[in-house]
Amino acid sequence: MFVLDRNGLPLQPCTPARARQLLRTGRAVVHRRTPFVIRLRDRNRQESVVQGVQIGVDPGSRYTGISLFTGSDAVSPKPVAEPAVVRAGVFSIEVQHRGNQIREKLTARAALRRGRRSRNLRYRQPRFDNRTRSVGWLAPSLRHRVETTMSWISRLQRWAPVAALHVERVAFDTQLLQDPEIAGRGYQQGTLHGYELREYLLEKWQRKCAYCGVSGVPLNLDHIRPRSRGGSDRASNLTLACISCNQTKGNQPVEVFLAGRPEMLARILAQVRKPLRDAAAVSSTRWALWKSLTVTGLPVHVASGGRTKYNRHRTNTPKSHTLDALHVGVVDEVTGWPVRVLVATATGRGTYTRTRTDRYGFPRLRLPRTKLHHGFQTGDLVRAVVRTGANQGTHVGRVAVRSTGRFNIRTATGLVQGIGHRYVRLLQRGDGWTYSRQPEQQPA
Repeated sequence: MFVLDRNGLPLQPCTPARARQLLRTGRAVVHRRTPFVIRLRDRNRQESVVQGVQIGVDPGSRYTGISLFTGSDAVSPKPVAEPAVVRAGVFSIEVQHRGNQIREKLTARAALRRGRRSRNLRYRQPRFDNRTRSVGWLAPSLRHRVETTMSWISRLQRWAPVAALHVERVAFDTQLLQDPEIAGRGYQQGTLHGYELREYLLEKWQRKCAYCGVSGVPLNLDHIRPRSRGGSDRASNLTLACISCNQTKGNQPVEVFLAGRPEMLARILAQVRKPLRDAAAVSSTRWALWKSLTVTGLPVHVASGGRTKYNRHRTNTPKSHTLDALHVGVVDEVTGWPVRVLVATATGRGTYTRTRTDRYGFPRLRLPRTKLHHGFQTGDLVRAVVRTGANQGTHVGRVAVRSTGRFNIRTATGLVQGIGHRYVRLLQRGDGWTYSRQPEQQPA
């Protein structure tokens, strides 16, 4: 649990049992509900021993894993004489981005504006041709991912004594994937080379067998054009295959092996010719995130996705977004991690639009100018205790307000409609996120 001193400065996090004891004895008060933060009444930071924590960030396209952990870390591999780097997870957050929703809304808006120009109206020149993009420009859906991740980093800095940051700056070494000889024989046969290549293929082929589509089973690297027939070891000639398909294919060319399945053959060949633009897009976003993290003034240590996968294999840890964040950088041993993960889903803070339209684009209704009704706003976390009636019971969740005073509450089990505002009590103001918890992956 996060702990603040009497002046709101972060102290060393404590266990849930310790937080309950402080609240029960009156030494602390609840500062925030989700994530749970307490504030001490009788302690200053100058009077406390603060060891500090570190943050690991595993950026992703739809999910970003963030892990707080204790322990020392290094920027580069250590000499043998130095002690091993040991980490212990303290808090885990899985951030779910809404980049796909942003892209879909922008596409719909562009189609609507294009339609207005092309209908039976006076022709208007498109203005998007006059716009210029500054250096480092990112699409709104990609910029959203960087900004939401930085938002959580700044929040964690307010609640915990963060001493350093660890982030994956690049997902894959694309030059090494294109040409294994680029850095010499020693780098080609280094410890991380196989992890970089395999992690890239897992992302490219969606962690499934390319021939039968099975997932969740051991997958082998298969040469699309066999090496015995002149095929190379480049990433463009490799795919994933389950043990059965790999043995059945043998050294046959893929055109012979899939002669009876032309649709699958066309799909695989199209996927093979697909360039490394996906890896480049992820890498560009991670570079933008790294540049934003350096502005915080904290030491920022960088690593690659292949290094993270290598660390997980060494510690025999299952894969998840938050556990990847725990293994970013240089680490020798992980002693433990939280059993539950906080899932924060980006929902936004409403919309500027005050007019709702029908399916044809004509105005259907107008929204009120004020968003606050009876002291509540849509998105607030509330608790409603209803004694009688159809909605009898205790309901906790996000509220959707109405000017009539009859609110809707979205709980973990469903939607409860028509609850009077007199039964509703505020737990936490809406901040553009919804929260839930899920169990963390455990070793088999």
